[in-house]
Amino acid sequence: MLQIDRQYLPTSDELPDSDDTPVDNEDQNFVPNLLLFLLEYIWKSRDDWYFGVDMGIYHTTGVSPRVPVVPDGFLSLGVERRKNGGSRSSYVMWEEEATAPILTIEVVSQTSGDEYEKKLDIYRKLGVKYYVIYNPQFWRRDGHLPFEVYKLVDSDYQLQIGEPLWMPEIGLGIGRCVLPSDRFSREVLSWFDQKGDRYLNPEEQAEIERQMANIERQRADEAQKQMESLIAKLRSLGISEE
Repeated sequence: MLQIDRQYLPTSDELPDSDDTPVDNEDQNFVPNLLLFLLEYIWKSRDDWYFGVDMGIYHTTGVSPRVPVVPDGFLSLGVERRKNGGSRSSYVMWEEEATAPILTIEVVSQTSGDEYEKKLDIYRKLGVKYYVIYNPQFWRRDGHLPFEVYKLVDSDYQLQIGEPLWMPEIGLGIGRCVLPSDRFSREVLSWFDQKGDRYLNPEEQAEIERQMANIERQRADEAQKQMESLIAKLRSLGISEE
């Protein structure tokens, strides 16, 4: 990383919090926001991570520290969940102890955003460990797969095989799914555990707990009925249950 005296770098308050580029694909907000909301549930007791959606990352590896790269989503570890107890307007790396995101996500839209060339090179220079490119609609046009994960190995990105892909440095897997509760049956990205099982959202978990409680009640009711039937049979034979 280019060494620049921090006193000459702008603060987060001085930097714009948007690149003013309109989002032209609904999935570019929907997909990473789902990942964020699920992560809020999975890591609800942790304060050492931050997940940004459509937020500028300011860094010193490009043409100017005032020019951000804006992924559709990104995850950083080892940083404050709430910066100084508040929210971030941007992710300014020189205010985050030079901590680069460990994961960035790009959702390809109808208008190509250089996901496979320019942004890949930017994330490589930043030291982003995992780079996910989700391209469900235009992958044939671009000559790629609908879902690709690149891992930084020896300063270069290597396409990974397998889905969901387990990321040991993060402690999560990532892959595609269709949520059973979605009446539109939309494909999205989700987090998975090491066994390849999808993490459930709070509503799904609550539904499973409700079903388990119903099963336990049914078992208890059946056991009570069997006991009452046995007692009635004993009485008919003149045998006391005492």
